[in-house]
Amino acid sequence: MHKNNDTIIALATSSGVGAIAVIRLSGANAISIVNSFFRSKNGEKNLEKVNSHTIHLGNIIEKNHIIDEVLLSVFKNPRSYTGENVVEISCHGSVYIQNEILQLFLKNGVRHADAGEFTLRAFVNGKMDLSQAEAVADLIASDSKASHQIAIQQMRGGFSNEISSLRQQLLNFASLIELELDFSEEDVEFADRKQFQALIHNIKTVLKKLIDSFAFGNVLKNGIPVAIVGEPNVGKSTLLNALLNEEKAIVSHIPGTTRDAIEDELIIDGVAYRFIDTAGIRETEDHVESIGIKKTFENIEKAQLVLHLIDAEQIQNSKFKIQNLREKYPNKKILNIINKTDLLTDKEILNLKSKILNPIFLSAKNKT
Repeated sequence: MHKNNDTIIALATSSGVGAIAVIRLSGANAISIVNSFFRSKNGEKNLEKVNSHTIHLGNIIEKNHIIDEVLLSVFKNPRSYTGENVVEISCHGSVYIQNEILQLFLKNGVRHADAGEFTLRAFVNGKMDLSQAEAVADLIASDSKASHQIAIQQMRGGFSNEISSLRQQLLNFASLIELELDFSEEDVEFADRKQFQALIHNIKTVLKKLIDSFAFGNVLKNGIPVAIVGEPNVGKSTLLNALLNEEKAIVSHIPGTTRDAIEDELIIDGVAYRFIDTAGIRETEDHVESIGIKKTFENIEKAQLVLHLIDAEQIQNSKFKIQNLREKYPNKKILNIINKTDLLTDKEILNLKSKILNPIFLSAKNKT
């Protein structure tokens, strides 16, 4: 078990070659340790005496050998990310230089930080709560505008502030109830019962909203799952390829080609969608294909949106009717998509519009 008061070091930028790399140290002795190996361009300078949030140009030196010319950013506790003394070394991005600087400090009493340890120290030192600490990881992993905005809001304390407000209101009422108990013989009412009932109702409403927003936030963070389903050979794989603009899925006229779900992500208007090409739904004696069809229904269960693809020329012969899917999943958002409409006349399209609820017409092959 590591001590929380030792000094840790890690590369803050991505590993590998780059124009600049940033190496971060944190701990009570971070500034004094770096000071031992730093020579300012303006002559001798004691980093322990400089102001917090200042930048200094100089060289990192080991035994009179210059490793690199660097910029040092000094942050003194508690005004730093971790709440401890922090030094950030901006050096040239050579892998050799990065390793030389890391090894220099590792040989001189500094320990390599564990994954997430800088944020852990920020949490332990009261710089952020657990919700905000989790948001840091979400922000780093965000790959869309929506997931980025959720992480930013959480990191700024949006979730924590609402919980803190509810807690304070409950504590205020608890103190009034305790006051009543202390003066129970006086028959005095300090806590208004109707106001208390209103508070409890409000708390339930806010908590439900937070739970719902958490579930929605998770969906946005991981990408909204969209299942592309239908019978074999209706163009599911072609549609996935058209959406992604690449040959992700194998397209074949042979029924049952797709036996396992194929998945990829697409960002639309800042929101990540996970499109899942599923095995065609049909009755089959093929054991492997039947496993794939079982997974299709599992993916429908997990999906937030279902794209039900229908072959325009085979609607009358379809064994898996449109109403079957709606009856099986009444609470799912299902879009009926008529594919291969390039093979239909205008009259046939009008006829289908009158028979199917809000159909979407397209030609996945022609991307129209």
